[in-house]
Amino acid sequence: MNFFEQQERARRNTVRLVVLMGLAVVSLIAISSIAVAAILAFLGGGDPDEPLAPEALVADTVALLDWTLVGSIAILVIGVVIAGSLFKHFQLRSGGKAVAESLGARPINPATTNFEERKVLNVVEEMAIASGIPVPPVYVMEDESINAFAAGHTPQDAVIGVTRGCIRLLTREELQGVVAHEFSHIFHGDMRLNTRLVATLNGILLIGLMGYIMLRSAPFRRGGNSRDNSVFIILAIGLVLVVVGFAGTFFGNLIKSAVSRQREFLADASAVQFTRNPNGIAGALKKIGGNPLRARLEAVNASEYSHMFFGQALSGGLGRLMATHPPLQERIRRVQSDWDGQFVVPQPAPVSQSELGPEAMGRVRNSGQAGPREVLGAAAAGAVLGSTLPAQQVTLGSNATREAINAIGQPTTDHVAYAQQTLAAIDPELRDAAHDIYSARALIYGLLLDPSEDVRAKQLKALEQHAEPDTYQHVIRLMQKLVSLDPRLRLPLVELSLPALKQLSDRQDAIFKNCLEHLIAADNQVSLMEWALHRIIVHNTQPPPGGLKVTRLAKRKNESEVLVSALAYAGTQDQAAAQEEFKAAAELLPFEDMTILPRDSVKPAALEKAVTFLAKVVPADKRRLLEALGKAVEHDGVVAVKQAELLRAIADSLHTPLPPLLAQSR
Repeated sequence: MNFFEQQERARRNTVRLVVLMGLAVVSLIAISSIAVAAILAFLGGGDPDEPLAPEALVADTVALLDWTLVGSIAILVIGVVIAGSLFKHFQLRSGGKAVAESLGARPINPATTNFEERKVLNVVEEMAIASGIPVPPVYVMEDESINAFAAGHTPQDAVIGVTRGCIRLLTREELQGVVAHEFSHIFHGDMRLNTRLVATLNGILLIGLMGYIMLRSAPFRRGGNSRDNSVFIILAIGLVLVVVGFAGTFFGNLIKSAVSRQREFLADASAVQFTRNPNGIAGALKKIGGNPLRARLEAVNASEYSHMFFGQALSGGLGRLMATHPPLQERIRRVQSDWDGQFVVPQPAPVSQSELGPEAMGRVRNSGQAGPREVLGAAAAGAVLGSTLPAQQVTLGSNATREAINAIGQPTTDHVAYAQQTLAAIDPELRDAAHDIYSARALIYGLLLDPSEDVRAKQLKALEQHAEPDTYQHVIRLMQKLVSLDPRLRLPLVELSLPALKQLSDRQDAIFKNCLEHLIAADNQVSLMEWALHRIIVHNTQPPPGGLKVTRLAKRKNESEVLVSALAYAGTQDQAAAQEEFKAAAELLPFEDMTILPRDSVKPAALEKAVTFLAKVVPADKRRLLEALGKAVEHDGVVAVKQAELLRAIADSLHTPLPPLLAQSR
């Protein structure tokens, strides 16, 4: 289940989906043309008091099927489908947030003190840090069934949604399995495909809606004389459109269901691979089977998004033919072959406050089974960050970055342990600040404060002038802890802050971005670390630029030289050493005569342009590029923290969630 292969498969599936939907539209045009020609032949042929002979009706229908009629109907049908699809695409342009709100879900405040909500937020944060994707906002649907969903176009605008029943009735271990399943949909490009399905089906559905409107409006039309057939024509065409729209929706749903069922099996397997604990996701599926409500949802728009959910959200007709999910029994046996066939009647899972903090993640759960740290083993968990946290550099194995790249989309329990230990290492006050909409901004400001007291004084003065007063006071309160913060905790704190930052109003966001620019410009230069943090924040809190076509790496030599040069310089001040790192990386790229750029030419503007174009290369080429960048990072066996931050920022900009590099402190 290689991430890049799955991304490429998702891209091919999108093409197949377009082809299948195109064939469906062609079929609808053919059916509509024949039906309209038959209606016109029936209404316009011969004496109205005498029935038209079948042979004559067929002959007249065929005669009417000229390019003018077929072309007009094709333009009408295609126009309606495109208009409906574009309208839905416009509605969903903000990503997962739009889907969640359409389903009536509300965002969980990252600073919530509700034990149950804190539990699911904690699981999502742990999974996000372990996998390298930005922490997604979490939404809750006030429904007592057990279900969940992931929605969005990219990891940057993704959200995780859970029902109230999912939070109340599942243990933390089971929630972890469900969340890991939804993260798989984020990793493998399923969300984008699912969103395109929604938009396309909405276009086909619009055909039927137009027919329904025509049927409703026809009785109110007044003809000028008794021989006026316009009402009958409108009724007949309306009926045809309703039937055609229903047929199109039916076959569209067949395609949707078939695509969805296969992706669910993959996501279940990925969840087990992520957590190394089949009991989690199997337990959740058993509780769905034992719950009277199962996974059924009462949300008004549940049918529109039925293929996005963890479980079968609709009680279906036509059995497995229209089911968006495989049978529960089959899903359970694939992850737990020795299942006894018995479902579990769920009871509210008790939550204690001690279970909510990161330091408690490895404890034995209420279910009586070992938590992730016990499954992993204490020795492996303790080796992730090393025995002492503070470090500017870490010693890596010869394949550290390659191992991280191989773990993209399929993080291991070592990465989960890293996330647990990282969360436990963050000062509680800073962790709480990351969850609050006001102090999260102060936290980011504080992370950009310069070690030099002179530069820091300029930055604080700029903040006092441009930041909101309360936020400035938060900076002063947190400053000492942030200045002395272990550099390796910067990115996790930024990731934890993203859900709160996404809740900023337009005015607050404008002030926030303005303050970031003033902080970075205080010393009249932009460091690579400043660019990396700024890039991650901006990339994950604003819509991505559009308009660029998919390209191949072989056409992006200049942009590749910029990135490799930047990473080579980030690790050393020695020109000869930087050239060696550059050379080692260049050997993995499909270019001849690559040359390291002058140090002073590797500027943020060049980096910004480079990642914008390279984000559009095909998945297989992204892997090759990341392997080359990783080679530059680990060439001498030592990686600076700012190299790791820069590599993670670049991977994030390429829409590739790179897990943390696992290593011992030096």
